[in-house]
Amino acid sequence: MASRLGVTRQVIVQDIALLRAGGESILATPRGYTIWDLPRSPGVTKLIAVKHNFAQTREELLAMVNAGVEVIDVIVEHPVYGQLTGQLSISTRDDVEKFMETMETTQAGLLSSLTDGIHLHTVKASGKQQLEHLEEVLQDKGFLLSD
Repeated sequence: MASRLGVTRQVIVQDIALLRAGGESILATPRGYTIWDLPRSPGVTKLIAVKHNFAQTREELLAMVNAGVEVIDVIVEHPVYGQLTGQLSISTRDDVEKFMETMETTQAGLLSSLTDGIHLHTVKASGKQQLEHLEEVLQDKGFLLSD
């Protein structure tokens, strides 16, 4: 966007911040900005609690997209800041690889590193059956936290 408009990236970041402060529903994702109050595609969403280490991140995300779900976000409960949410919007194997490449290149820590690997994902599927299958897969891999 910045190059198309002939400005710096910082100008775009500043302008987006002003729009958001003015009440615009703009969401910052790892792949750029999106207007998040647009009509969403049909489907069922659910929060899933999981735990794993950094080395298992690719396996977890691939299990989710291979089950046909979209990983909308990641949520952790921080003792000082409360709920911290990171937007992911991961729905394909390619999205997983891009996410992992970015994590490895930047050496940024996962949000779950703040909570010993415990985190939530909001996931979206076409139906409940798909979500039930996902939970079985995550349980089999030892990632799913349950009561």
